[in-house]
Amino acid sequence: MIFKLEDVTVYFPYDNIYPEQYSYMLELKRALDAKGHCLLEMPTGTGKTIALLSLITSYALSKPENPIKFVYCTRTVHEMEKTLAELKLLHNYQTRQLGPAAKILAIGLSSRKNLCVNSRVLAAENRDSVDAACRKRTASWVRGLAAENPNVETCEFFENYEKAASAAVLPPGVYTLQDLRAFGKQKGWCPYFLARHMVQFANVVVYSYQYLLDPKVAGIISKEMQKESVVVFDEAHNIDNVCIEALSVSVRRQTLEGATRNLNRMNQEIERFKATDAGRLRAEYNRLVEGLALRGNLPIADAWLSNPALPDDILKEAVPGNIRRAEHFLHVLRRLVQYLRGRLETENVEKENPVNFVASINAHAGIDQKALRFCYDRLHSLMLTLEITDTDEFLHIQTICDFATLLATYARGFSIIIEPFDERMPHIPDPVLQLSCHDASLAIKPVFDRFQSVVITSGTLTPIDLYPRLLNFHPVVSRSFKMSLTRDCICPMVLTRGSDQLPVSTKFDMRSDPGVARNYGKLLVEMVSIVPDGIVCFFVSYSYMDEIIATWNDSGILKVK
Repeated sequence: MIFKLEDVTVYFPYDNIYPEQYSYMLELKRALDAKGHCLLEMPTGTGKTIALLSLITSYALSKPENPIKFVYCTRTVHEMEKTLAELKLLHNYQTRQLGPAAKILAIGLSSRKNLCVNSRVLAAENRDSVDAACRKRTASWVRGLAAENPNVETCEFFENYEKAASAAVLPPGVYTLQDLRAFGKQKGWCPYFLARHMVQFANVVVYSYQYLLDPKVAGIISKEMQKESVVVFDEAHNIDNVCIEALSVSVRRQTLEGATRNLNRMNQEIERFKATDAGRLRAEYNRLVEGLALRGNLPIADAWLSNPALPDDILKEAVPGNIRRAEHFLHVLRRLVQYLRGRLETENVEKENPVNFVASINAHAGIDQKALRFCYDRLHSLMLTLEITDTDEFLHIQTICDFATLLATYARGFSIIIEPFDERMPHIPDPVLQLSCHDASLAIKPVFDRFQSVVITSGTLTPIDLYPRLLNFHPVVSRSFKMSLTRDCICPMVLTRGSDQLPVSTKFDMRSDPGVARNYGKLLVEMVSIVPDGIVCFFVSYSYMDEIIATWNDSGILKVK
């Protein structure tokens, strides 16, 4: 259906619209008109996603003189695919109504693991291993060696993408992750790097929260997004937790042991370069003296995770003299690892603020705050100089440098908490040192400051007036909408025991109990037999749903008698 919403013609791909969808669109439009941020709550199942997509794309179509980019953030890949499928349906409807004028480019962006089409790379077991396997074939120095030695393995899809140069573009359309993989296979181009390249040209980008909220990822993926963008965080009821996790780091004994192995490997590489190519280490030292942490604009395949600190908090000055030489930097990291190892040897829970912790490191390990603050940049530079591609093997030392950089950058909003064991298993020593962020507004502040409109929406944002305080922003619109029902069709019921009087609960420690699964299954079958028009059954997670349904099938509970 097509209808007018004030001065915007809205193209909605269904024949009917709920009253709450119309009200939701109206408030969203007013926030866009005001070029401000908004909070919108509307119950799950009322068509929130299609209302968002329809209004924002129609808004962009009605104001071609002021083009806006639409960035839609989801929590999971599953939600991303659902959003893109809805957008594809909407786009088809709009092009039928308006013809070529409605054509847009919309893409989903995810990790290499979800977009790669090279079978040898995909054989790696997890996301970090896939990233490393990709870098081993696409790093500039690997490709340089391959030009001289045909036995060096590269990625044919990346090579074809590079050869295509400016011709490697996506035609207008809506591309799910599966569509990108299919297009990449058809053209022989790498879908991951193609999608990364096309993000700056796309009208609509759908990707994970982390691509905007985690400084390590946002600094690479989202740094060129224009200010005239509308950013939507969907299912954002836990967005404060996502913000806190983006700036928090945990260090365990395994982390320190892995970091020690990483330092030994890097020391071997430094000695090898001293014997075979000492000029490379000297060139890096000279760059650092001149205040250049990295060597100009890196090729896209060489780009690593960005600095874990927020953009405005990164020091724009030369790396300190005591960590410029590679061997001196490794010696500093060894002292830091040794200090952290000693701090983990505790029998009591300890809490400390960053200022005192940094002072303690300086007193006991001789590492000052400035050296700590530059740990990430210095590690990044050294790994590029040593031409290390198996970055999955170096995650432990990356964690230590992330910890050091964040610790030395922020004096407020963080605490260091040392716990000698997991409270669920107090008899097993498993010490953990956590740099815990307490202020969710820190991670999201650059997003609010940078973009024209940020929409935070979910089915549950209650109490809605809590979120502006948690995230420290001032929404121009803050509204909660109720589901419109034609009759009373919700009957709240609290069930504590099944028909056999056994307790039933979805608590973590009870949810796998066979009696719980059996009683819930019997209850569902009995309710279905007497409730007209069908029943919607919600589970606490997709994995739990799969597990329970498999249990019901095996036990025959769902079989029709």
